[in-house]
Amino acid sequence: MMDALGEPQAVLVLGGSSEIALATVRALPQARLRRVVLAGRPSPALDEAVAALTAAGVGGVESVAFDARDTASHDSVINGVFDAGDIDVVLLAFGVLGDQAEAEANPDEAVEMATVNYTGAVSAGLRVAARLRGQGHGTLVVLSSVAGDRARRSNFIYGSTKAGLDAFAQGLGDALHGSGARVLVVRPGFVRTRMTTGLPEAPMTVDPDDVAGIIVGALRKGRETVYAPGPLRLVMTGLKAVPRPLFRKLPI
Repeated sequence: MMDALGEPQAVLVLGGSSEIALATVRALPQARLRRVVLAGRPSPALDEAVAALTAAGVGGVESVAFDARDTASHDSVINGVFDAGDIDVVLLAFGVLGDQAEAEANPDEAVEMATVNYTGAVSAGLRVAARLRGQGHGTLVVLSSVAGDRARRSNFIYGSTKAGLDAFAQGLGDALHGSGARVLVVRPGFVRTRMTTGLPEAPMTVDPDDVAGIIVGALRKGRETVYAPGPLRLVMTGLKAVPRPLFRKLPI
């Protein structure tokens, strides 16, 4: 349950080693947090995330095994977390960038990307929404991407998975309206993380801490959609208006 100051006390991270999600947990008032559950595939990275948050003074940090691809296990994992106590904020932060050329050459790679980024998110998102609706409060934060605003030739497979995720998250937010629970859709641009290491940086590149600050601010303001950084909203509005023949010629 949110504390008397309206700050979250319990957080669930789906994609427990996500650098953006972990930065968001650190950006929340740590003295208010009583429970943080990092759900992800067992790995040294997940163990390190638990240790790092604990060392930073975050209370009640634990991990549970969660695999976005194993949708059959989602019900027991998510219900198990909620059965142990209400959750105020859920960060749906798992996803894979993949390699566009490899995915085009090997459709199985594309299916894997879609399974994690979209199918897994639908499975987990609906289950989380049901529990948030049942407890009558809480926010599901969905990490989408500006790549979903308009699919580009250079990464249209990844972009299409994020477009599907974004549409799903918006509809889920509408479905939860009036229940006390809500959805916040976050659309980052290029973020410096392990996933983007070695890739050329795009204009308005940011760090995980920058995105985290935007997320925490949006939570406090009750926002439903936010870009990270904010000016990307104008950029993407312009790109969506470019006629397709001209859009194909852009070096993006």
